[in-house]
This record gives sequence, structure tokens and C-alpha cells, in this order.
Amino acid sequence: MGIDILGQLPRLFSSYNLLLLGEAALTTLLLSAVGCVVGLVFGTLLSLARLARSWLVLPLKIFAIVYVEIFRRVPFLVTLLLFFFGAQVLGFDLSPLAIGIISTSVISTAFVAEIIRAGLVAVRPSQLEAASVMNFSAWQTLWLVRWPQAWPLILPPTFAYLVLFIKDTALASQIGVLELTQAGNILNTKGFSSLLVYSTVLVLYFVVSYPLARLGAHLESRLGAPRHSRSRGPLR
Repeated sequence: MGIDILGQLPRLFSSYNLLLLGEAALTTLLLSAVGCVVGLVFGTLLSLARLARSWLVLPLKIFAIVYVEIFRRVPFLVTLLLFFFGAQVLGFDLSPLAIGIISTSVISTAFVAEIIRAGLVAVRPSQLEAASVMNFSAWQTLWLVRWPQAWPLILPPTFAYLVLFIKDTALASQIGVLELTQAGNILNTKGFSSLLVYSTVLVLYFVVSYPLARLGAHLESRLGAPRHSRSRGPLR
């Protein structure tokens, strides 16, 4: 058995198969990166809507709460299939990759919105009271007080979520998106050893996600330490 697996190595890593795996790895990165960038933009808007106190934005606040609570609890595969079959029913001619990007963006927006909201809420009330005493407007308080202090809390868990999300994109293979898991399925149907194929896929997932995990850990150590040191001092 071991000799047979070793004999498959030259054929598995042929130029065609390497291009297939490379394209699949790029698709995995694309799904994750676009999903998190879109999630960061719209998640920020939803988190601000949830924290707003004005009656003028009450409908948007209700929408943000409902959106976040629903999509944080619906499995990614269910969302993926909902958009896949929904596009067919409504007559939209979307590629599986486009549906995958839309689905990842919808899910990541909900999760990133909660991460950002938690970071903004974690700012000490005394800081907000000081801004109020200085007659800061709501936007001045947000950009000059809340964001600078919340950002070190937001960035590390966002990277951690991105690493987890890379693994979740494997479910996009269920609708035919050529990402790493789907590439592994294709190579497996060509007669290559399942152990060899999915071991290769495992290594590629590690190669894609490990640098992001290290970057997130670095940001947490660089950004988190000063805040922790300040938290042990007296309140001002």
C-alpha cells in the first residue's frame, strides 16, 4: 500500500494537477478575503446602527439586530444552499463562485459586526463621559475616542475569524465551487489514493491559514499588551 502511494506521487504532482490545486487555493483565499473585507465594511455599518440611540435610525437598528442574530445562528451550508437555489428560482444567472462569494459575505458580515460591536462596547464608560464633558459630538466621540481604543480589540479576533472562515469555505464545494476540497474530490475521482489526496489538501489548508494565524497572534501581542498594562493602573 505504501509503495503504491509513493508511486502515485509523480502523477499527482504533475503540472496539470499543480495548476488545479493552485487555482483551488486561490479560490479559497478569494472567498475568505472578499467575505471578510465585505464583512468588515458592512459589519461596521451594522455595528454602528446597533449602537445608535437616535430614533431616526431605529428601523436600521432593528434590521441590524435581526440580521446579525439570524445569520450568526444559521449554518453556512444552509445559507449557501439558500442562495444557490434561490438564485435559480428567481432567474438570476449567477456562477457558483459568485454565489459562494455572496454567501460568505453575508455570513461574515454578521460575525464581524458582532466582533466590532463588542470592541466598541468595551471602551471604558469614563472615556465616553470625558468626551461628553468636552462637548464632543457623537461622530467625534466615535472617531477620536471609541475607534482608537476599540481597534486593538477588534483586529485580533477578526484575523482569528478569518482563519476559521478559510476552513468553512470548504462547504462551497457542495455547489461546485473549485476550491481546495473540491480539487481534492476531483483528484480522488481520478484514481489517486484518498489518503494521499486529502493529506495534500490538508497541507495546503495549513499553508494558507498558518501565516494569517501567526499575523493575528502577532497583532494580539502587539496591540493587546499595552491595553492590558493600562487596565492594571488606576482609572482616570
